[in-house]
Amino acid sequence: MVRIRAAGAEDRLVVQELLGQLGYVFTAEEVQARLNLLATSDTDPVLLAIQNEEVVGLIALHFATMLHQREPVAKITALVVRDGVRGAGIGKALVDAGGNLARQSGCGFLELTTASARTEAHAFYKRLGFTNSALRVRDKTV
Repeated sequence: MVRIRAAGAEDRLVVQELLGQLGYVFTAEEVQARLNLLATSDTDPVLLAIQNEEVVGLIALHFATMLHQREPVAKITALVVRDGVRGAGIGKALVDAGGNLARQSGCGFLELTTASARTEAHAFYKRLGFTNSALRVRDKTV
């Protein structure tokens, strides 16, 4: 059974490890600073999946009011399940928990972006009912 709870600064090392599995390298101090900052916000929850008293995954979200949308939008900004336990329903549990929190916060839908090379993630999102509805472009010079 998977339990979901909010992340705190005390989770910095496991969050650092999980983000590293996505290719995002931060020091424990950087992760702690981000967790401290996000903890002061009602619009940026970070949830952890716990199985057998071990953190096995995380989802980070951002809720935003958009000029062109009737309701706020919930965006998954990070989702990772620990290597070795993928495929056991933990990712779905995290997305379900994030979606429930988004609905409670008045969001109209849940969206995400994912790297083009993450084909296994694309298949996972498709199984959950996500559809490819946009092209994301960005300028790295800002």
